Order: sequence, then structure tokens, then C-alpha cells
Amino acid sequence: MNAGKVHTAIGLMSGTSLDGIDAALIRTDGYDFIERVPMGFVSLPYEEEIRARLRACLGKRDDADGAVALAAAEMTRAHAAAVDWLLSRCALDPQDIDIIGFHGQTVHHDPARKFTWQIGNGSMLARLTGIDVVSDFRSADVAAGGQGAPLLPLYHRALARQAGLELPVAILNLGGVGNVTYITDDDDMVAFDTGPGNALIDDWVRRHMERDYDDNGMIARQGTVNEAALQKMLAHPYFAARPPKSLDRDAWDLSPLAGLSAADGAATLTAFTVQAAARALEHLPDAPRAWYVTGGGRHNGFIMEQLQRRVNAPVQSVDALRWDGDAMEAEGFAYLAVRSLLGLPLSLPGTTGVPMPLTGGRRHGRL
Repeated sequence: MNAGKVHTAIGLMSGTSLDGIDAALIRTDGYDFIERVPMGFVSLPYEEEIRARLRACLGKRDDADGAVALAAAEMTRAHAAAVDWLLSRCALDPQDIDIIGFHGQTVHHDPARKFTWQIGNGSMLARLTGIDVVSDFRSADVAAGGQGAPLLPLYHRALARQAGLELPVAILNLGGVGNVTYITDDDDMVAFDTGPGNALIDDWVRRHMERDYDDNGMIARQGTVNEAALQKMLAHPYFAARPPKSLDRDAWDLSPLAGLSAADGAATLTAFTVQAAARALEHLPDAPRAWYVTGGGRHNGFIMEQLQRRVNAPVQSVDALRWDGDAMEAEGFAYLAVRSLLGLPLSLPGTTGVPMPLTGGRRHGRL
């Protein structure tokens, strides 16, 4: 369904892995029409100083010492630089863009206490770029009793409809945290956070081997899964809880890993990510015909191999559909920004547990 005007929108995403900023450019009506702009994606790594400031903010609920405001200003300037870079790459000017969707950086997510905090200054970003901005996508959902996550299922559904996929399918996003969208041929969707994505593995290899991530799972392949530690982590009550549900990247007690070698810890955490994702099947209405994986986790061949064995269905990268798995989250927030402008829902009872379809986001004018 094409509802009318096609908007040109930029989406910005900085995930819980803290690796940097993704910026994507799409054209969309906010419904089922989506067009990617050629060359319309850039990824800008954070400078180490900004990354360290952001990491120091994780878990905070207030800014008593002013550190969050400082980090937010620095990361907002970095987002403005990403927008400038994207516009230059696409030979566009700010006046060519209708809206920016600015997710910000999640520093604390606790929907049980109706609290979620994504830092970043939307007004400042609008001033710096000369483009209107929608930010604060999650707060309205959480205030209404929803989980505030995941927010991209409506974008996943639009993509699946446009591609004419044989349903049902599962779209599994393995970013810092994992989440799944179950799409069927009616309007009822199920979506929830599956558990850990890449963040725990990244943190482990950074601490033990001074690497940013486990490239293609090569470290984990050299290790042995510690089954006792794995089962202790999988005993977390989150996995048995019925969706909708979401969690923070730091929700896990990793003390069972104490004393493990770098390789054994990576192997155990990789198994944790895979088995957490596979346990999503316990909460889906039916087995998906196929799983399509987006996010950084799809680059980890070891994760993909293990997941294939666990879900008993074809597992492919979303790139097999000619989607860009690196750009999808940023694209999704461009799409949601347009929906926010139109007053359309960003979340549904089946995706976040909000009582009724709910719009959200806060608009900041460029002047």
C-alpha cells in the first residue's frame, strides 16, 4: 500500500556494541514502499575517546556528575559528521532530506520500572545538520507499559512484504543484543529480544585478547564450550518468560565464566548467543520456514553454522535477499521517523506489549 508522499529520510543508529554510527538513506511512504538510495549507507567508527565516554555511561540512571551530558554532546557531533559524510557521498544537500531518525545511544533499559534512556541531543543534531530530527523513539512505548523494544519489526514486515517472502519467516537481528521478528501472512506479529547478541563476545575478547571482536568466530572455534557455565547462564528466568520481553546488554551474570581461557570463554559465550536465539522457537506460533539474520552476528560463520543446527530450518544472511544487513537498523529508524511524522504506530501489542498500537518519537525543528 502506497499511502501518498514518499519521504527522503536518513536513519542513524549507534548500537549497544559501541562500535560506531551507521547512517542510511532511504525513500519511503512509511507503509510498504521502501527504496534504498544508491551509495546511501556509511558507517563511521567512534573515536576511542568517545567510545570510552559512552561505555562509562552504561547503566546510569541519572547525570549527577555531568558525564552523560558531555558524552551525549560529543556523540551528537559525531552523528552530525556521519550525516555530512552521507550527504556528500550521495551528492545531496540538507534541503533534499525530509527527516532524520536519530536513535541515540542506549545507556540503560529497564522497562519493568518504566525506564529507558537513549542519550543524544536531537535539537543539537537538527541545528548542526539543518534537517528536522525525530528522536526518543522508545519512551512513549515504555511509559504506556510496553517493553520499548524491539522497534524494527514493522520495518522487517514491510521489507518481507515487498520481497514477497514465503511466510512465516523469522528475521533475527544479532547486534549487541539479539532480537527476533516472526512475520506471518496476517497482521499479527511476534517480536522480542532473544538474549545476548555480540556484546558479550566482544567484551570478552576485548578484555582477554585486546581485540574488538571475534573475527568469523575463529577464537571460539579454538575453544571448548564449558557446559556447566553455559547451563547456569541459560537458567536465567528471562528465557522462560513469555514475550513480549526485552532486556539490557548487561543483564547477565557472567561469574560462571571465571577462570576460563580466552578461547573457552569465547566458545561458551558464542554457544550462549546461539542457544538463546534458538530458544525463541519456544515462544513462536509456528516454526519459521526460514531464518534471515541481520546485524554484525551474520558475519560470524561459527554463529551461523551453530544456529543452523539448532533451529532445523534454513539460515541465511539477509544479504541473500539483497537487503543490506549492515544498514538495516539505521534504515529502520529512517522508516520509523517517517511513520512518526505521519502519526503511525511504531509499536504493536505483539512487538513490545504496548496495550494498543502506539506512535512515538519527538520532533526537533532545524531552526
